[in-house]
Amino acid sequence: MKPLRIALTKGRLEKDTVALFEKIGYDCTAIKNKGRKLILPVGNNQFAVVLAKAADVITYVEHGVCDLGVVGKDTIMENGTSFYEVLDLGFGKCRFALAAPKGKKFYEGYHAKTIATKYPNVARSFFESKAMDVQIIKIEGSVELAPLLGLSDGIVDIVETGSTLRENGLEVVEDVCDISARLIVNTASLKLRKAEIQALIEEIERAKA
Repeated sequence: MKPLRIALTKGRLEKDTVALFEKIGYDCTAIKNKGRKLILPVGNNQFAVVLAKAADVITYVEHGVCDLGVVGKDTIMENGTSFYEVLDLGFGKCRFALAAPKGKKFYEGYHAKTIATKYPNVARSFFESKAMDVQIIKIEGSVELAPLLGLSDGIVDIVETGSTLRENGLEVVEDVCDISARLIVNTASLKLRKAEIQALIEEIERAKA
């Protein structure tokens, strides 16, 4: 049987996941010296790592070409549902927040608010939970620009330290939810390769304890 495939989000989550694998005792030399390779063996070919963009990690796991994935809760909330989310890995911590120009009372007034965000599904469900009617505009780049240009009343975005908001005259109005890296599993893989996947999950749980 071919080794399990684990899709990793490139960048910081990749580094944190590699550190976790090394803590378990897996040799991750191939990932550290990857060059331009995107599929890499871990340990003595115990499993293979696939390096991908966050949203693609979900796509690969949902379609079963990868058995597991490591991805931020933000990407899960925005992009996917047809897989199992089995573990909070405890790193990659930040939060979704609603932010608006400093000193503006966001919730005051009767006009329907306009929200700019890279995460329209997250924003929509947040305001639906408040029974608020908002217009949502999807932004691909620096979402902080939208209220500065008068395009929106506020933004829903990921906040780590809040320094980018402060530098652009914005402040957090309300936290939406906390985010961290999660381990996700393909639904069919969990049935067909349950013992292998369960063993890996237990190794990860012990290492992060």
